[in-house]
Amino acid sequence: MIDTLSTEIGKGEERIGLEVADGLAVLTLCRPEKLNGWSWESTRQLGLLADRIRFDGSVRAVLLRAEGRAFCAGIDVTAPGGAITGASAAERTRNYYEGIRWVHERFAVLSRLPQPVVAAVQGYCLGFGFELALMADIRIAADDAVFALPEAGLGVAVDAGGDLRIAREAGAGWAKLLALTGRRIDAATAERLNLVQLVTTREELDAAARAVATQIAANAPLAVQGIKRAVDAYADAALPGALDRVAMTAALTLTSEDSREGYAAKAARRPPRFEGR
Repeated sequence: MIDTLSTEIGKGEERIGLEVADGLAVLTLCRPEKLNGWSWESTRQLGLLADRIRFDGSVRAVLLRAEGRAFCAGIDVTAPGGAITGASAAERTRNYYEGIRWVHERFAVLSRLPQPVVAAVQGYCLGFGFELALMADIRIAADDAVFALPEAGLGVAVDAGGDLRIAREAGAGWAKLLALTGRRIDAATAERLNLVQLVTTREELDAAARAVATQIAANAPLAVQGIKRAVDAYADAALPGALDRVAMTAALTLTSEDSREGYAAKAARRPPRFEGR
Protein backbone atom coordinates (compact mmCIF):
# COMPACT_ATOMS: atom_id res chain seq x y z
CA MET A 1 0.00 0.00 0.00
CA ILE A 2 1.10 3.62 -0.40
CA ASP A 3 3.20 5.47 2.15
CA THR A 4 0.37 7.11 4.08
CA LEU A 5 2.79 8.81 6.48
CA SER A 6 4.18 11.21 3.87
CA THR A 7 2.82 14.73 4.01
CA GLU A 8 4.36 15.85 0.72
CA ILE A 9 3.19 15.53 -2.87
CA GLY A 10 6.08 14.93 -5.27
CA LYS A 11 6.60 17.26 -8.21
CA GLY A 12 4.99 15.71 -11.26
CA GLU A 13 3.09 13.21 -9.09
CA GLU A 14 0.05 15.41 -8.54
CA ARG A 15 -3.28 13.69 -8.95
CA ILE A 16 -5.12 16.73 -7.63
CA GLY A 17 -4.16 20.39 -7.87
CA LEU A 18 -5.09 23.10 -5.37
CA GLU A 19 -5.45 26.83 -6.00
CA VAL A 20 -6.76 29.33 -3.44
CA ALA A 21 -7.94 32.81 -4.43
CA ASP A 22 -10.81 35.19 -3.70
CA GLY A 23 -12.31 33.04 -0.95
CA LEU A 24 -12.40 29.88 -3.07
CA ALA A 25 -10.27 26.76 -2.92
CA VAL A 26 -10.28 25.02 -6.29
CA LEU A 27 -9.45 21.30 -6.25
CA THR A 28 -8.75 19.99 -9.76
CA LEU A 29 -8.37 16.35 -10.79
CA CYS A 30 -5.40 16.75 -13.10
CA ARG A 31 -4.71 13.48 -14.91
CA PRO A 32 -6.92 13.86 -18.01
CA GLU A 33 -4.82 11.39 -20.01
CA LYS A 34 -5.97 8.71 -17.51
CA LEU A 35 -9.55 10.06 -17.46
CA ASN A 36 -8.63 11.13 -13.90
CA GLY A 37 -8.64 7.48 -12.80
CA TRP A 38 -8.57 7.09 -9.02
CA SER A 39 -5.85 5.38 -6.94
CA TRP A 40 -4.61 4.99 -3.37
CA GLU A 41 -2.33 7.95 -4.06
CA SER A 42 -5.28 10.06 -5.23
CA THR A 43 -6.99 9.32 -1.92
CA ARG A 44 -3.86 10.27 0.06
CA GLN A 45 -3.51 13.56 -1.79
CA LEU A 46 -7.20 14.36 -1.36
CA GLY A 47 -6.85 14.01 2.41
CA LEU A 48 -3.73 16.20 2.53
CA LEU A 49 -5.26 18.98 0.44
CA ALA A 50 -8.57 18.90 2.31
CA ASP A 51 -6.68 19.31 5.59
CA ARG A 52 -4.95 22.40 4.17
CA ILE A 53 -8.30 23.87 3.14
CA ARG A 54 -9.89 23.14 6.50
CA PHE A 55 -7.48 25.37 8.39
CA ASP A 56 -7.23 28.14 5.80
CA GLY A 57 -9.36 30.97 7.16
CA SER A 58 -9.43 32.68 3.77
CA VAL A 59 -11.36 29.79 2.17
CA ARG A 60 -15.14 30.12 2.36
CA ALA A 61 -16.16 27.59 -0.29
CA VAL A 62 -14.57 24.81 -2.33
CA LEU A 63 -14.90 24.05 -6.05
CA LEU A 64 -14.14 20.43 -7.03
CA ARG A 65 -13.54 20.07 -10.76
CA ALA A 66 -11.58 18.03 -13.31
CA GLU A 67 -9.48 18.57 -16.38
CA GLY A 68 -10.29 16.88 -19.67
CA ARG A 69 -13.29 15.04 -21.04
CA ALA A 70 -14.08 13.02 -17.89
CA PHE A 71 -14.61 13.94 -14.25
CA CYS A 72 -13.30 10.54 -13.10
CA ALA A 73 -13.84 7.25 -14.92
CA GLY A 74 -13.26 5.14 -11.81
CA ILE A 75 -10.28 3.20 -10.48
CA ASP A 76 -7.00 3.45 -12.40
CA VAL A 77 -6.10 -0.25 -12.51
CA THR A 78 -2.61 0.63 -13.85
CA ALA A 79 -1.66 2.71 -10.80
CA PRO A 80 1.11 1.31 -8.56
CA GLY A 81 0.12 -0.21 -5.23
CA GLY A 82 -3.29 -1.23 -6.50
CA ALA A 83 -3.31 -4.68 -4.95
CA ILE A 84 -3.13 -5.43 -1.24
CA THR A 85 -1.30 -8.57 -0.21
CA GLY A 86 -1.33 -10.87 2.82
CA ALA A 87 0.19 -14.15 3.98
CA SER A 88 -3.28 -15.74 4.12
CA ALA A 89 -6.77 -15.08 2.82
CA ALA A 90 -7.79 -13.83 6.27
CA GLU A 91 -4.83 -11.44 6.51
CA ARG A 92 -5.46 -10.12 3.01
CA THR A 93 -9.13 -9.52 3.85
CA ARG A 94 -8.12 -7.74 7.07
CA ASN A 95 -5.65 -5.57 5.14
CA TYR A 96 -8.28 -4.64 2.56
CA TYR A 97 -10.72 -3.84 5.37
CA GLU A 98 -8.22 -1.44 6.96
CA GLY A 99 -7.38 0.03 3.57
CA ILE A 100 -11.01 0.76 2.77
CA ARG A 101 -11.55 2.23 6.24
CA TRP A 102 -8.55 4.49 5.57
CA VAL A 103 -10.18 5.60 2.27
CA HIS A 104 -13.41 6.37 4.14
CA GLU A 105 -11.46 8.52 6.59
CA ARG A 106 -9.75 10.49 3.81
CA PHE A 107 -13.04 11.00 1.97
CA ALA A 108 -14.63 12.15 5.23
CA VAL A 109 -11.99 14.88 5.50
CA LEU A 110 -13.44 16.29 2.28
CA SER A 111 -17.13 15.70 3.00
CA ARG A 112 -16.86 17.09 6.54
CA LEU A 113 -14.99 20.26 5.62
CA PRO A 114 -16.57 23.25 7.35
CA GLN A 115 -16.64 24.99 3.97
CA PRO A 116 -19.30 23.81 1.47
CA VAL A 117 -18.04 21.88 -1.56
CA VAL A 118 -19.47 22.41 -5.07
CA ALA A 119 -18.62 19.72 -7.65
CA ALA A 120 -18.51 20.42 -11.40
CA VAL A 121 -18.96 17.14 -13.30
CA GLN A 122 -18.42 16.44 -16.99
CA GLY A 123 -18.20 13.28 -19.06
CA TYR A 124 -17.65 9.97 -17.31
CA CYS A 125 -18.38 9.99 -13.58
CA LEU A 126 -18.12 6.30 -12.78
CA GLY A 127 -17.42 4.14 -9.74
CA PHE A 128 -15.07 5.97 -7.39
CA GLY A 129 -15.60 9.11 -9.48
CA PHE A 130 -19.35 9.02 -8.82
CA GLU A 131 -18.68 8.35 -5.13
CA LEU A 132 -16.32 11.33 -5.00
CA ALA A 133 -18.89 13.63 -6.60
CA LEU A 134 -21.47 12.46 -4.07
CA MET A 135 -19.16 13.74 -1.28
CA ALA A 136 -19.84 17.30 -2.44
CA ASP A 137 -22.61 19.38 -0.91
CA ILE A 138 -23.86 20.58 -4.30
CA ARG A 139 -23.32 18.95 -7.71
CA ILE A 140 -23.52 20.73 -11.05
CA ALA A 141 -23.27 18.59 -14.19
CA ALA A 142 -22.60 19.23 -17.84
CA ASP A 143 -25.22 17.79 -20.16
CA ASP A 144 -22.66 15.22 -21.37
CA ALA A 145 -22.14 13.74 -17.89
CA VAL A 146 -22.68 10.00 -17.41
CA PHE A 147 -23.04 8.45 -13.95
CA ALA A 148 -22.79 4.80 -12.88
CA LEU A 149 -21.71 2.40 -10.13
CA PRO A 150 -20.41 -0.58 -12.16
CA GLU A 151 -18.80 -2.45 -9.25
CA ALA A 152 -21.26 -5.38 -8.98
CA GLY A 153 -20.50 -6.33 -12.57
CA LEU A 154 -16.84 -6.70 -11.57
CA GLY A 155 -17.64 -8.81 -8.51
CA VAL A 156 -16.89 -6.14 -5.91
CA ALA A 157 -18.87 -3.93 -3.52
CA VAL A 158 -19.50 -0.21 -3.86
CA ASP A 159 -16.68 0.47 -1.45
CA ALA A 160 -16.78 4.21 -0.62
CA GLY A 161 -20.45 4.48 0.32
CA GLY A 162 -21.80 5.90 -2.93
CA ASP A 163 -24.84 3.63 -2.82
CA LEU A 164 -25.63 4.85 0.70
CA ARG A 165 -25.46 8.47 -0.43
CA ILE A 166 -27.72 7.73 -3.39
CA ALA A 167 -30.19 6.18 -0.95
CA ARG A 168 -30.04 9.37 1.10
CA GLU A 169 -30.62 11.65 -1.92
CA ALA A 170 -32.85 9.55 -4.21
CA GLY A 171 -34.24 6.76 -2.02
CA ALA A 172 -33.34 3.13 -1.36
CA GLY A 173 -35.02 1.81 -4.50
CA TRP A 174 -32.94 3.95 -6.82
CA ALA A 175 -29.78 3.16 -4.87
CA LYS A 176 -30.44 -0.55 -5.32
CA LEU A 177 -31.36 -0.21 -9.00
CA LEU A 178 -28.19 1.71 -9.85
CA ALA A 179 -25.80 -0.29 -7.63
CA LEU A 180 -27.22 -3.74 -8.36
CA THR A 181 -27.41 -3.31 -12.14
CA GLY A 182 -24.52 -0.92 -12.82
CA ARG A 183 -26.89 0.99 -15.10
CA ARG A 184 -25.63 4.30 -16.51
CA ILE A 185 -27.75 7.42 -16.24
CA ASP A 186 -27.40 10.78 -17.96
CA ALA A 187 -27.28 14.22 -16.37
CA ALA A 188 -31.00 14.87 -16.85
CA THR A 189 -31.89 11.65 -15.03
CA ALA A 190 -29.40 12.42 -12.26
CA GLU A 191 -31.04 15.82 -11.81
CA ARG A 192 -34.49 14.24 -11.66
CA LEU A 193 -33.24 11.89 -8.92
CA ASN A 194 -31.80 14.80 -6.89
CA LEU A 195 -28.26 13.48 -7.42
CA VAL A 196 -27.44 16.66 -9.35
CA GLN A 197 -28.79 20.09 -8.48
CA LEU A 198 -28.13 21.90 -11.79
CA VAL A 199 -27.42 20.85 -15.39
CA THR A 200 -25.70 23.12 -17.87
CA THR A 201 -23.76 22.89 -21.13
CA ARG A 202 -20.19 21.60 -21.18
CA GLU A 203 -18.98 25.05 -22.24
CA GLU A 204 -20.72 26.78 -19.34
CA LEU A 205 -19.97 24.20 -16.63
CA ASP A 206 -16.95 25.81 -14.99
CA ALA A 207 -18.54 29.25 -14.94
CA ALA A 208 -21.83 27.93 -13.54
CA ALA A 209 -20.14 25.93 -10.77
CA ARG A 210 -17.81 28.78 -9.90
CA ALA A 211 -20.77 31.17 -9.72
CA VAL A 212 -22.53 28.95 -7.17
CA ALA A 213 -19.35 28.56 -5.10
CA THR A 214 -18.74 32.32 -5.24
CA GLN A 215 -22.30 33.03 -4.13
CA ILE A 216 -21.81 30.75 -1.11
CA ALA A 217 -18.44 32.35 -0.33
CA ALA A 218 -20.06 35.80 -0.27
CA ASN A 219 -22.36 34.83 2.60
CA ALA A 220 -21.55 34.93 6.31
CA PRO A 221 -19.13 32.04 7.01
CA LEU A 222 -20.43 31.24 10.50
CA ALA A 223 -23.97 30.96 9.16
CA VAL A 224 -22.91 28.97 6.07
CA GLN A 225 -20.85 26.48 8.06
CA GLY A 226 -23.54 26.11 10.72
CA ILE A 227 -26.17 25.36 8.08
CA LYS A 228 -23.94 22.73 6.48
CA ARG A 229 -23.27 21.02 9.82
CA ALA A 230 -26.95 20.97 10.76
CA VAL A 231 -28.11 19.53 7.44
CA ASP A 232 -25.35 16.91 7.46
CA ALA A 233 -26.13 15.90 11.05
CA TYR A 234 -29.71 15.19 10.00
CA ALA A 235 -28.98 13.56 6.63
CA ASP A 236 -26.02 11.42 7.72
CA ALA A 237 -27.27 10.18 11.09
CA ALA A 238 -26.93 6.49 10.17
CA LEU A 239 -23.89 6.80 7.90
CA PRO A 240 -20.93 5.83 10.17
CA GLY A 241 -22.25 2.39 11.08
CA ALA A 242 -23.32 1.68 7.51
CA LEU A 243 -19.89 2.65 6.18
CA ASP A 244 -18.23 0.10 8.44
CA ARG A 245 -20.45 -2.58 6.90
CA VAL A 246 -19.43 -1.27 3.48
CA ALA A 247 -15.74 -1.61 4.39
CA MET A 248 -16.16 -5.24 5.44
CA THR A 249 -18.23 -6.13 2.37
CA ALA A 250 -15.65 -4.44 0.16
CA ALA A 251 -12.81 -6.35 1.82
CA LEU A 252 -14.58 -9.69 1.35
CA THR A 253 -15.47 -9.07 -2.28
CA LEU A 254 -12.05 -7.62 -3.22
CA THR A 255 -10.43 -10.85 -2.02
CA SER A 256 -13.00 -13.13 -3.67
CA GLU A 257 -12.58 -15.36 -6.72
CA ASP A 258 -15.53 -13.52 -8.26
CA SER A 259 -13.61 -10.25 -8.29
CA ARG A 260 -10.66 -11.89 -10.05
CA GLU A 261 -13.09 -13.29 -12.60
CA GLY A 262 -14.83 -9.93 -12.99
CA TYR A 263 -11.65 -8.01 -13.77
CA ALA A 264 -10.32 -10.80 -16.02
CA ALA A 265 -13.57 -10.84 -17.97
CA LYS A 266 -13.51 -7.07 -18.38
CA ALA A 267 -9.92 -7.18 -19.67
CA ALA A 268 -10.85 -9.97 -22.09
CA ARG A 269 -14.10 -8.23 -23.07
CA ARG A 270 -16.21 -11.28 -22.33
CA PRO A 271 -19.15 -11.89 -19.96
CA PRO A 272 -18.02 -12.83 -16.43
CA ARG A 273 -18.82 -16.24 -14.97
CA PHE A 274 -19.53 -15.61 -11.28
CA GLU A 275 -19.79 -18.54 -8.86
CA GLY A 276 -20.31 -16.77 -5.54
CA ARG A 277 -16.85 -17.62 -4.19
